[in-house]
Amino acid sequence: MSKLLSIEGLTVRLPRGADREFAVEDLSLDLHRNEILCLVGESGSGKSITASAILRLLPPSVSVPAGSIVFEGRDLLKLGPAELRALRGARIGMIFQDPMTALNPLHRVGHQIAETFRVHTDLPSFAIRAKVLDLLERVRLPDPPAIANAYPHELSGGQRQRAMIAMALALEPAVLIADEPTTALDVTTQAQILALIAELQHRTEMGVLFITHDFGVVAEIANRIAVMRFGRLVEQGPAKDILAGPRHDYTKELIAAVPPLKPPPAPPEVAAPEVLKVTGLFKTYRKRGRVTPALVDVAVSLRRGRTLGIVGESGSGKSTLARCLVRLLAPDRGAIAIDGSDITSLSRRQWRAQASKVQMVFQDPFTSLNPRRKVGDLVAQGPQLHGVPAAQAHARARELFALVGLDPAAVDRYPHEFSGGQRQRIGLARALAMNPSILVADEPVSALDVSVQAQVLALLTRLRQQLGLSMIFITHDLRVAAQVCDRVAIMRHGEVVEEGAAGDVLVAPRHPYSQALLAAVPGRAWSQARPSSDAGADKTPRDGPVA
Repeated sequence: MSKLLSIEGLTVRLPRGADREFAVEDLSLDLHRNEILCLVGESGSGKSITASAILRLLPPSVSVPAGSIVFEGRDLLKLGPAELRALRGARIGMIFQDPMTALNPLHRVGHQIAETFRVHTDLPSFAIRAKVLDLLERVRLPDPPAIANAYPHELSGGQRQRAMIAMALALEPAVLIADEPTTALDVTTQAQILALIAELQHRTEMGVLFITHDFGVVAEIANRIAVMRFGRLVEQGPAKDILAGPRHDYTKELIAAVPPLKPPPAPPEVAAPEVLKVTGLFKTYRKRGRVTPALVDVAVSLRRGRTLGIVGESGSGKSTLARCLVRLLAPDRGAIAIDGSDITSLSRRQWRAQASKVQMVFQDPFTSLNPRRKVGDLVAQGPQLHGVPAAQAHARARELFALVGLDPAAVDRYPHEFSGGQRQRIGLARALAMNPSILVADEPVSALDVSVQAQVLALLTRLRQQLGLSMIFITHDLRVAAQVCDRVAIMRHGEVVEEGAAGDVLVAPRHPYSQALLAAVPGRAWSQARPSSDAGADKTPRDGPVA
């Protein structure tokens, strides 16, 4: 294979005050034509900084004191602004991690894809329009004219990511950089995006630098793997060799942290009272004349000390159900009984007295915490609103920090001073401050690295056992559901299509949709073939020291 991109001795220095001097240190890496090279590592390993350095998109406060990045005989680090503009998008394309922030919310999708042609070609408008529609069709978006005319917020997450791929591939670049392009997508959309990238890569023979922390994704598409830790390359080689026999301890830990699809042995069934019963729940959204059924006759139940997993794709109704359970949304009809009392009929004052029974851990640990308040105040806020004296509430906050594996002295810090895994632990402490009997966890680990994810899952399991919690666990990741849930309910288009013991639903699903979800899990065959491990050990988060 011919070499497309060559990185030699790349060093990227962080600004003063950062937790380490170099984001990337002495990195040497080659990307060849017609290959997918997966760059793997946790948050802070230097993956995204490396991608930004290739395209010269580093912030002004970050410098490159050493190294070279050679593409088509030229060192990208020495090119002027005009030469860089000619390469970006035309010869080197990039798919960013979050399409919602990468796409301009003020312009229609077709206009943004067309901009690539307007900048780099002399094609007339009618020809550009034809190419835009052809690209949208190639990435398998339905009704390309309607998609081209839509704004980003009018598309689903998977559709926005496909639009980003269309934009990156518009001029068939020689190199495609894909920075965590499937992290927030459900398993079926993720499988479609991975298959699409692999198909387009093979057809155009471009080189793909695929950045990820998910070894399931790596097993699905990689030709070669390069593993980074704290800015340094610790291991690289053919994918089959590293997946079958990693040499470096860090690589072994990352692979061990991937949760297996097979649930652990179920504990003996013990009769337990029903703490939550949902019957006949309906919820419909109405916007601009469109009627979207979000919940259709949903019926589920939860027993004390158990975990019920709610699994499905984006738009299946999972989060709508979660918000109804904590009264952030009112259902159109149906009943939600907590300890035998229907909460849908309670007044706001009556609900406020009952709200402590059910608390929620939100999906995004970055936006669910108020950045202007100290984390100790955030944890103590709920009890104080329910009449607990401030001193007692703050003392309880310190106890909860210790319980979730954080230093109690860190209560006087702000959210931005914590890593993602630590912030999710703070969100959990905030929920536990109300002494709930039911915890509703809405995708609590989807934004976390695989090893930090394993630690948070183990923490949830320990707390459930220690505190006697009952839990509703919302997820699109069947591997995660397998590790923490006693029972699983599969949702599609607002309906529960299958429910049963986790060992039954996730090993031998009956419904065709459940079977399709299971088949779409990336790296499924590799995950099932690898030996079991102690990945679930609740250790100190690797994405940053415990505060």
